[in-house]
Amino acid sequence: MSNTPRSSSPQQNHLLAGLPRAEYERLLPHLELVPLPLGKVLYEVGGRLDHVYFPTTAVVALLYVMENGASAEIGVVGNDGILGIAVFMGGDTRPNLAVVQNEGHAYRLKGQLLKQEFCLGEALQHQLLRYTLALTTQMAQTAICNRHYPVDQQLCRWLLLSLDRLSSNELSMTQKLIATILGVRSKEVTKATGKLQSEGLIHYSRGCITVLNRPGLEARGRECYEADRKETRPTAPRRDRSEPSKRLSMTRVASLQ
Repeated sequence: MSNTPRSSSPQQNHLLAGLPRAEYERLLPHLELVPLPLGKVLYEVGGRLDHVYFPTTAVVALLYVMENGASAEIGVVGNDGILGIAVFMGGDTRPNLAVVQNEGHAYRLKGQLLKQEFCLGEALQHQLLRYTLALTTQMAQTAICNRHYPVDQQLCRWLLLSLDRLSSNELSMTQKLIATILGVRSKEVTKATGKLQSEGLIHYSRGCITVLNRPGLEARGRECYEADRKETRPTAPRRDRSEPSKRLSMTRVASLQ
């Protein structure tokens, strides 16, 4: 039995939702809905990029892996963007590890097809370049935050970035995986989650983090998250005023499932 969500649509991804109808319809027959379970590795370091992914309900961490095996998150991708920017930026392999940090779904597209659409120089090209700028800004903020702020504030920012890309205030995540993503020791994560919980900002139990006070998290995240919110969300859906406002037929979407 398929576990495909009946309500799933490519337009849950902001990049795809922001495309003019003609470009969206060219891509639609080639978009394949795929499940992304927690911990799944989408790209290995140096692996070939045969497909790109447009997350809808999943969130994926981009990790930099050192020679000794240590790793740290450098970026997070959800329904705001695309995984596999190297495809249209001139690369054939993935420089980073991509791991699912919050399970869900994404639409997969062959890399060659995306490259062809990108080279047409239409709206998709503009959307992808704007998103790439947003992602590099997020990566720069991650480096600054990890260098200048304590673990509990890094955790606040990471939680907020994840929530921005999810439809609920709950995240399924073990402290070990959080430690891997933040590039710190597990006991530091334990201390940070305990601190945030004691302040009434979150509740953590058996691998599930529930955010209780988002404004409080934002206050703790301070300028690092504020910069992310201002600079890394330029790809929100924007409807072309020259087109009908109604969405495309869900029958067309269902045919992909």
